[in-house]
Amino acid sequence: MSEQSPTPDELQSRIAQLEAENRILRDQAESGPPPAADAAATPPRTGRTRAGWAVLSVCLVVLGCLLVPLSVTTVWAKATLIDTDRFVATYAPLAKDPGVQAYLVDQSILVINDNVDIDQLTQELIDGIKELGTGPRADAALDALQGPMARGMENLIRNAVTTFIESDAFAETWEQALRISHTQLMATMQGDPDALLKAEQDGTIGIQIGPIIEKVKQALVDRGITVAAKIPSVDKTIPIARSDQITTAQAGYAAVIALGTWLPWVNLLILAAGVLVARRRSRGLLGVGIGFAIAMVILMTGFAVGRAVVTATLPPSLVPTNVSHLIYDTATEQMRDTALAGLVLGIAVALVAWFAGPFRSSQQLRKVYGGGVGQLRRSAEDHGVSTGRVGEWLYAQRLLIRIVIAVVVAAVILLNRPLDVSTIVITGLVAIAVLIILSLVERPPGSGVDRAEMGAAVPSGAVADDADHEPTLTLPKDS
Repeated sequence: MSEQSPTPDELQSRIAQLEAENRILRDQAESGPPPAADAAATPPRTGRTRAGWAVLSVCLVVLGCLLVPLSVTTVWAKATLIDTDRFVATYAPLAKDPGVQAYLVDQSILVINDNVDIDQLTQELIDGIKELGTGPRADAALDALQGPMARGMENLIRNAVTTFIESDAFAETWEQALRISHTQLMATMQGDPDALLKAEQDGTIGIQIGPIIEKVKQALVDRGITVAAKIPSVDKTIPIARSDQITTAQAGYAAVIALGTWLPWVNLLILAAGVLVARRRSRGLLGVGIGFAIAMVILMTGFAVGRAVVTATLPPSLVPTNVSHLIYDTATEQMRDTALAGLVLGIAVALVAWFAGPFRSSQQLRKVYGGGVGQLRRSAEDHGVSTGRVGEWLYAQRLLIRIVIAVVVAAVILLNRPLDVSTIVITGLVAIAVLIILSLVERPPGSGVDRAEMGAAVPSGAVADDADHEPTLTLPKDS
């Protein structure tokens, strides 16, 4: 007696049962084993305990985000303060700036005029000529020429100074002055009693102009302006900052050195702990990303405020406004770039956390993406393209592989200095591309089941379709 074919109602009931079982298995695969499976070994958390961990997570994330601007600033300050080569590399390009060159020309002329009386030298020259017996009419002509001769000498000196400061030789002299200034400033900050203090009595700290004047004097003598030989050695600085008390600056220097060494790592540990103790780590990571981005916005705002403070503390009578702005922008350029890169990084972390989180919109997006990947994988296998055992191994090790990718991305971002937006964007795009390729190459269990085998498991008269790994049936028409 042949087995009776199932009725349409029985087939519909079987379909509903298979779909329900498939949904349960899929939820377990995405979220891991349910907490109840471990209930015998680990007692469930009480509501008060869960609330306590949530509060701790929020406190750690907020504290970590508040420390981010300080970490970025101290890391930059430590690198710039300690490393003379980096200090020179930061400020050396200023030698080519027209505004700085004009300022240096004015300062050099001011030093020359303070030490060489051009009018007196011209008068002595005319008196020497008169002593040769030129006569009354020639003496009167010489007296009339005294003023133009003095102004001509001043213009000749200014032109020679300008030519030198605009030359490549000046750029080398500028670097030498920077190196000397930084070395002496570091000796002062470290309390070296033998240091040549480069902080003036009003608290101005700057770059030594003495070596520059020496080169200018030699250039003038070489051009036949022998009066320049009368210029003595000068001890003058071009101000780049002002501190009212050198002892306070020394204390700040020591604090920056200490904080710049360990604060970034403590900051990173605090943020990581805030994510780990969160009830939902995806939400904790989302908070870190948003908080990090906000901290970077605050830091960039602080740079704008600092620019105004520099203008107030270095008035135009001391340094031209355009020069003080240029010096400040040059000093903070890398920090501003780092802050912008940090903003992009925070947004990227927040997007990753949202995509992996339990939010309805992100779940729908993951479902759409998973369905598309599954469709591509099935289409490839229909055409005989399959990753076989390699794909199955990649699927089994997918969590470990994603952790390795995350560690590599973090290492690239943490170890790359200076951090910039292009590094973050390129690293993120490469990581996303690798994850997409892996999702296509992976071969979940059951995805490669032969259609003939699946058809044998389906009741007679039904056609199997493995879309989303859920069998569907085409019911026979009633005759």
